[in-house]
Amino acid sequence: MLGFDFETTGIDRFNDVPVSYALVYAVDERIRVSWSGLIDPGRDIPQEATAVHGITNVRARNEGMPLRQAIALISDVIVSASRRSVPLVGMQLDYDLTMLETQAQRLLGRGIVERGWCGPVLDAVVLDRHFDPARDGRRTLGALCNHYGVDIGNAHDARADAIASINVLVALAAGCSELRARDPSWLHRAQIDWHRQWVRLCEERRLSEGLIALDPREYAWPVAPPVAPAA
Repeated sequence: MLGFDFETTGIDRFNDVPVSYALVYAVDERIRVSWSGLIDPGRDIPQEATAVHGITNVRARNEGMPLRQAIALISDVIVSASRRSVPLVGMQLDYDLTMLETQAQRLLGRGIVERGWCGPVLDAVVLDRHFDPARDGRRTLGALCNHYGVDIGNAHDARADAIASINVLVALAAGCSELRARDPSWLHRAQIDWHRQWVRLCEERRLSEGLIALDPREYAWPVAPPVAPAA
């Protein structure tokens, strides 16, 4: 498995950019090698984002890899993993992968999808929602770690979060024979539908409460297009 995580300038996956990254290889449930580091986003990091991950403008500028270089490196690793059918593991990876795709298109001229990336992806939260739908409570990475007995360590550190996502997936699979019985390619295809069904339920609830409809791109998983499709 290849664990992947970004820490970013904000929550807008189409317009915000990463400020740190982690790529973590695990074989037979053991961490073998990892790459992680800071990224200079080329813009100011909002104080609200710094309050979450602790990365300041000074640190990012002095210690960070230039954004274009970082996007190129991460894209190469993730595309290479896909060509070898290595599952990409993380938490809400539609956020991280959409940001990577958007920035690769902007900075490199083409995204990972155009380069042939096609997964498979194993998203801890999508799988947890499907295989344990009746459980109450939040399904943030911290909540999943608490539920599955995983030590997250330094939360909102990209490497710690990537490793925690791997460990949550391993713990989920250990207790779910149906998950263990499926291969990653089947699970990747299934998660596309499971995510869409979950978003549809969320939108129906929003509309019933008089709230506005969701951005149509919320239905796309694991990579959303930069421009919303026509209604």
